[in-house]
Parts: sequence; C-alpha cells; structure tokens
Amino acid sequence: MSNRSEFRGKQILFVTGRLAEHGLKEVLEHLSQKLEFSYHLAVMPITVAALMTPAWIARHLTIPSGTNLIVVPGYCAQNLEDLQKTVDVPVEAGPHDLRKLPQHFGLGHQQPHDYGHYDIEILGEINHAPRLSKSEILLQAELLKESGADIIDIGCDPGSTWSGVGECVKELVDAGFKVSVDSLNPDEIAAAVRSGASLVLSVNSSNRDAAVDWGVPVVVIPDDFATLGGLDDTIEFLTSAGIPIRIDPILEPIGCGFAASLERYIQVRRRYPDAEMMMGIGNLSELTDVDSAGINMLLIGICQELGIRSVLTTQVINWARSSVRECDIARQMAYHSVNKGIPPKHLETRLLTLRDEEVTSFGEEALDKLASAIKDSNYRIYAEQDQGPGEIHLVSAGVHLSDTDPFKLFERLLMGEDQSTPPHNLDASHSFYLGYEMAKALTALTLSKQYVQDEALDWGYLTRAEKSHRLSRHRTDKPSDNT
Repeated sequence: MSNRSEFRGKQILFVTGRLAEHGLKEVLEHLSQKLEFSYHLAVMPITVAALMTPAWIARHLTIPSGTNLIVVPGYCAQNLEDLQKTVDVPVEAGPHDLRKLPQHFGLGHQQPHDYGHYDIEILGEINHAPRLSKSEILLQAELLKESGADIIDIGCDPGSTWSGVGECVKELVDAGFKVSVDSLNPDEIAAAVRSGASLVLSVNSSNRDAAVDWGVPVVVIPDDFATLGGLDDTIEFLTSAGIPIRIDPILEPIGCGFAASLERYIQVRRRYPDAEMMMGIGNLSELTDVDSAGINMLLIGICQELGIRSVLTTQVINWARSSVRECDIARQMAYHSVNKGIPPKHLETRLLTLRDEEVTSFGEEALDKLASAIKDSNYRIYAEQDQGPGEIHLVSAGVHLSDTDPFKLFERLLMGEDQSTPPHNLDASHSFYLGYEMAKALTALTLSKQYVQDEALDWGYLTRAEKSHRLSRHRTDKPSDNT
C-alpha cells in the first residue's frame, strides 16, 4: 500500500489472536487517527495469530456491517483465497509483525514506484587472474555478474607477461561476458583485445602509443598520481587519435592521500566537464578495516554527483566479499537520490545489515498482561531494548521471566517460578529450540536489531530465509475450532 488517502473514511477489520490484542489496539489508535479511518478488531479464539489459516479464519470470522477491507496477519498470505472466496469484502495480508502496520499503510519505508534505475557501470575485477585456473576464473565471473557486475575485469600481474590472457578473454567472451583487461603491458593488452576485450585499464605515457592500434576505449591514468602529472598530455594524445577514453585520477587509501585524491576527481571533472570518468573504489573498501557497505555507498554517491559513470571494485578481502552487490544496490539509491534531490533515507533498507532501520518493544507491562492471558504452556520469546543493554523475556501461561543472560534465564526456567516445580514441556528438542531462539534474541539485543520469534533476523541483502520451527513442531499448536 502506498496511497494514504485511499483509507480515509473507510472501515477496516483487523484480524488477530488473543496474544496480540493489547498491542494491536495501541497501534491502531494512532494509525486510524493518522489515516482517518475507523476500525474493528476481530480477536479470534486462538492465542497466537501466526497459527491461524485463512480457511480457519473463515469459520470463525464475523464481519461488521459497513466493513470495506479485512486485514489478516502476514502469516496468512498463502492460501488467502480460502478466506476471500467466502466473503464479499476485499481481504489482504498485513505484516507478520503488527508493529509494522504503519509501514504497511505507507507511513514508514515505502519504495517509490520509479525506484531502481541507475547509470553507473560496475566493473568487477578478478584479481591475479594469471594464478587462477580457467574454471576458477569462470566461476568468479559468474558470481560477479550475478551480483551486478556489468563488465568482468581481468587483473593481470605487474612485471610479467601472461601468455594465456588471450585464451582467458576469449573463453569469457564466448560465455557471454563483457570483458576488460587491467594491465599496462602492451603485449598483454593487445592479446586481450584481439580476443574480444572491449575496454583497457590502464593507459598513461608508457603505453599510449600502442593504444592507437587497439581500437577499443581505454582508461587514462596520470603518470604521477599526486600531481596528475602526464594526464593532460595523454588525454590530448588519445583524443587527437580518436580513441574513446575514461579518466581515472586514482583514488588513494586513507593515510595515503585519500582526501587529496577526492579533490583531484573534482578538479578533473571541472577541467573536463563532458569526459567519461572512472573511480577504482576498491582502493578504499579493500584497504580499510571496516564493513564495506557504507564505504561503497559513500563513494557511489560521490560518483553520482560528479558524473563518474564507471566504478571498478573487487571483493578479495573478507569484509568486502560482497562489494559488487553493495555497489549494485548503492547505485540505485544514489541515482534516485541525486535525480530527485533528496537524501537516500527511508528509501532502501538492503544495505542496513548491522542494525535495523528501527527497533520497537512491547514493554514490561504489556508482557505481564500477555503472561496472565495465555492459557497454553508454549513459550514466547521477546527481546526488549527499552533500557540499558536490553533483556530477553520468556513468556508462557502464568510465567514471565527476563534476563540479559540466556543461560541464567534458562536455568530459572528449569527451576520453575517457585524454584521447586520444573516445567513439564522441556524435552531435548524443545530445549534446543529455545536455546536457538534465545541466541538470536541476544544477537538482536547486541546489535540493536528487531527480534521476532521464528523469523530470521533482518540482515538486509544478506538475510537468509528461515523456516518456522515452533509452528511446525507441535501438533497441539495447530488451530482447531475449540482452540
């Protein structure tokens, strides 16, 4: 949903279970006032909303007169037609987490309809290609392309001539890849170009004479990085010969002239306002002890603003092993941001891998109410971060335990609330499940991430889907007409 005005004056029926009733009322009071709709809350005769199915809801749901829309929990997205075919009112699945209803109704992160365009080309480099087998090179090329690389750059080793460069390039081109060659050696470059390489990195005064015979675009670099010495002469020589060029003033690592190198990019752009340019951003992401996503986003943003339409990156070191994918996401964000004149905030969350966009909590009082309302002995786990380092909460029928340490929490659970009556439903399998979930909850507290039981933590583009184990393990958890 994205058009907020479409809800004004409507009556919406929200379907939930007993467990989420109190929290949902608070969310809906604010949401209905903000969007100017009225609502009814249908609390089904079941504790956990996630256990409901559309067919089961159809047997228990009473629809108030005047209802314009029915919103069911996100877990009901599959087989939604089982409910829709029994009612005349439109039905849709909301979010899994009721606290995400504002986002679902367009008040939070909503990607614009025209989002996803870009104009920055990514060159994904295969480093030290002469040391790799053909199969290793092809595999790396496939992975780079799948991650978003437009060109596969073959990195040669300085100081030697790779006799197999032509064969390597031909095999990649025959496999459908667009290929560039990264070398200053005219013999290597000539062999690569004859085999289908369509771009050469790099050309300066040492090899520019040979570039006239290659017949492909080249990347021009200075002879002296710090002063841009030789750059203007090489540009003039190549353009006079009709050779298409891209200019790369060379990005320096932090501690080696990083800020000054950024200034040189700006200087070159002013000097050559219409020239194609390239930035080798791997010099920063690979040579800085920090997660690469933020660095890549920042550098892509600089490139977008300066009109630098090519970036070269690699993903050798472990903390930068997904740089190409990060650049692919970042170039979409930067394009939209720069062309719309807005900051890239609440636009795209896939690069938020360490911490989530926001974290919400139920609060101690709400969890106490849940503990008193629950009738079954299944355990619900919450990670509450309102104060200090936060605590893991374990809630069941008449039980509400909390601690910062999962081991202490489990020890208290084993002893029972009165220290004498151990719980009856903690077999080895269930204990393993609780340990696994509490480990996730502790990770969420440590990194300030949102924890939802039986759901994968959100690691942005790195998220791995997780199958629900609680909801499929216990046959007694399945809803019935007398739940």
